[in-house]
Amino acid sequence: MKITDHIKNANGKTLFSFEILPPLKGQNIQSIFDSIDPLMEFDPAFIDVTYHREEYEYIERQDGLLEKRVVRKRPGTVGICAAIQNKYKVDAVPHILCGGFTREDTENFLIDLDFLGIQNVVALRGDAVKTEIYFKPEKNGHHFAKDLVKQIREMNSGKYLDESIENCYPTEFCIGVAGYPEKHMEAASFSQDIHHLKRKIEAGADYIVTQMFFDNHKFFEFVEKCREEGISVPIIPGIKPLVTKSQLSMIPHRFKVDIPNELVIAVAKAKDNKAVKEIGIEWCINQSKELLNYGVPVLHFYSMGKSDNILKIGREIF
Repeated sequence: MKITDHIKNANGKTLFSFEILPPLKGQNIQSIFDSIDPLMEFDPAFIDVTYHREEYEYIERQDGLLEKRVVRKRPGTVGICAAIQNKYKVDAVPHILCGGFTREDTENFLIDLDFLGIQNVVALRGDAVKTEIYFKPEKNGHHFAKDLVKQIREMNSGKYLDESIENCYPTEFCIGVAGYPEKHMEAASFSQDIHHLKRKIEAGADYIVTQMFFDNHKFFEFVEKCREEGISVPIIPGIKPLVTKSQLSMIPHRFKVDIPNELVIAVAKAKDNKAVKEIGIEWCINQSKELLNYGVPVLHFYSMGKSDNILKIGREIF
């Protein structure tokens, strides 16, 4: 079922969903099942599965020269989505990126998803790889998420890259895109970022799921600004509980997300990460309750492959 249909059929009730990471190369899928099993009591509407593009590393050879090697640390997004839908009968939502994909790669990826009965995708530009300062698309790939959305929407209309093929089968993908309550790190301003988001919606995106945030007022302002700009699709808040002290510096640096001073002080005073985890759970519970009262269509949790803290939060909310 499409995400938009899940929301429509809920008749105003807030749904539960979460995002997982594929396991590291060399691990099996049981680690995924172990993280999903405890959360099934909340009847998740869907489960997002991230995609991790290949990167490059340089290994020094015995002759002193550097050898370039391709590395993919978390493969298996498509297979994991198929396994989730088969085992749990829950819609799996794979992320699909501009980075690392040509347009032909994108088309083949989508064809595989369609064969498997996967109806939802989240279309993202993706980040630059570690060896790049700025994002660089593949040759004949997409530079912006709006262009990726457009290609998916064209396939939904039966338009494939090879124009000589007639009577192409139209796909039926429901397309999600990312929104940033505190603006994307590369956007010059909040208004410019909303402008770019609107372009993704105009290209055919069906819903928005946000970057993590810890201050609900920033989400409320984001939604208000979107509505003012004519963006009417569902906006799903993405939230994540803090679990370690190191995240006080890592999250603002990596994701350009502010952490409220009250939460910073509480975490800084915590004696260890066990105490931090409890603080993160309590903050996320209060955050979730306020979002529920606001009437969000879905509470979407970034679990990072760990379910014990999400389980405690869910039992207070759902």
